[in-house]
Amino acid sequence: MREPKRHQAPTRREPGAYEVRHARPEDVRGARSVMLDTFYREFDYGYVPEWHSDVVDIRGTYLDDPRHTLVVAVRDGEVVGTCAVHSRGPAHPPHPLRLAERYPSGRTAQLLRVYVRPAHRRHGLARAMVREACAFAAGVPGYESIYLHTNVDIPGAEAFWRSLATEVCDARASGEHGGFGTVHFEIPMPSLVP
Repeated sequence: MREPKRHQAPTRREPGAYEVRHARPEDVRGARSVMLDTFYREFDYGYVPEWHSDVVDIRGTYLDDPRHTLVVAVRDGEVVGTCAVHSRGPAHPPHPLRLAERYPSGRTAQLLRVYVRPAHRRHGLARAMVREACAFAAGVPGYESIYLHTNVDIPGAEAFWRSLATEVCDARASGEHGGFGTVHFEIPMPSLVP
């Protein structure tokens, strides 16, 4: 299997400038901190082992698997944002069966863990990380679609994803997924430029 290309950013950066790039081993601790802080401070449910096992093993899940990646936003050596690509499609349950069938594991690049620390928002970091993650997915043999789901009860989440993606299922309207504000989206697979 061909190794997907992970873009390498220049090594010199202006102090205070943001860098969006694929995570390195030294980024794991900072990325985990961003994720856990988001679970506890913004989602109000904390760490849930059956939902967040990738957060415990970021290196094994995202850095060591050639079909997965973790994109990070870094400023002055601190990880301030994350965006992951995983080859797992939506699970049924809790998600609707039709989505699990439409986005099967192995052929689906699922975006997840798209988080930016509050003090670093409004700088285009989430958009830049998603763009880099989608470019990565386009270079991985076997991926046919880019899928994600989000809780639109989180301020700004729905507007952000609607600016980048197409809704494929509003689970709020159907009463599926236990009443959470879950909406499912697809992002068009970018074309690879030779």
